[in-house]
Formats: sequence, C-alpha cells, structure tokens
Amino acid sequence: MSLFRSASFLFVAMFASAAILADSADFEEDYETKQWQEVELQLPAAPRKETLLPFYVSAATENQFFIDGATLSVGSDGVVRYVLLVLTPQGARNVTYEGMRCETRERRIYASGRQDGSWSKARKNEWVRIQDAYANRQHAALFLEYFCPVGNIVQNAAEARNALIKGEHPDNKH
Repeated sequence: MSLFRSASFLFVAMFASAAILADSADFEEDYETKQWQEVELQLPAAPRKETLLPFYVSAATENQFFIDGATLSVGSDGVVRYVLLVLTPQGARNVTYEGMRCETRERRIYASGRQDGSWSKARKNEWVRIQDAYANRQHAALFLEYFCPVGNIVQNAAEARNALIKGEHPDNKH
C-alpha cells in the first residue's frame, strides 16, 4: 500500500511540476509577445499664448521655454505628450510636438510647428535618449523636474501642469 501511495505522490508531483513549467513557459511567451506599443497620434492645435506655461532650464541659456498646457496629455501607453515652444532673445521661435517616455528616459519629436499654425511631420521620427547637457537641457529639465519625478511618470496632465506652474514637481522636494 505504501508503494502505491509513493507512486501516486510521485505521479502527482511530476504532473504538478509539468503544469508549473507549462504555465511558466506561457508567461514568458506572453511577456515577450506583449511589447510596448505607442497609441495612435493626434496632432494638437497650434499653441495659444494664454495656455503657455514657462519653465526654467538653466542659467546657461537666454532662451525662454514654454509648454502649451492645453496640449499636455498622459497616454495609456505611458507617454507624456506636449507642445514645446522655445523663444530666442533674437526673436526666433521653435515649436515642436513631442513625447516623453519616463520608463526609458527617451523623447521623440512628432512634428514641427509652422508659422501658419499647421504641423510638419518630423523627418527623424524616432525615440532618443534624454541627455542632461548644460545649455540645451530643456528635455532633461522636463524629465527630471516636471514630468518624471524620481523617474516615475506623472499620473495625468493636471499633475504635469501643476508641476510647471509651481516650478517643480512636489515629489522632487528634498
């Protein structure tokens, strides 16, 4: 009788082990096939003066930097999207519609703004690593101080706007 129990136990243990291995293989397969996918993009309206939120970049630049608060969004794909406006002291104006992935510390330019308020799709439409350069650090400033506090994405557009208005995300205060 004990030999029968031992054989039964061994059979059940082997069957359970096989089931666990099969579940583990399914999990790994699901994990590998469920790659990140970006949501479909909708270009926003051109920025409006009354919705521009200034933000500080560095003492090394005289340029002025703004986010159009009306265009701020946090997508279900984990991308913060926004219109960035850069004004130089000489009067030049650069408008871009961009996305930022906090999870990977990357940014992407989707389109550049034209004078008439329309958009021109970016030629180099790819994700690039955010660098913290001294003068041209607008993306690093957005990443570190406003949209990705301590590496975590803001929960919604209102939280991002609030951080810009206050000059820093509250999670960054020491």
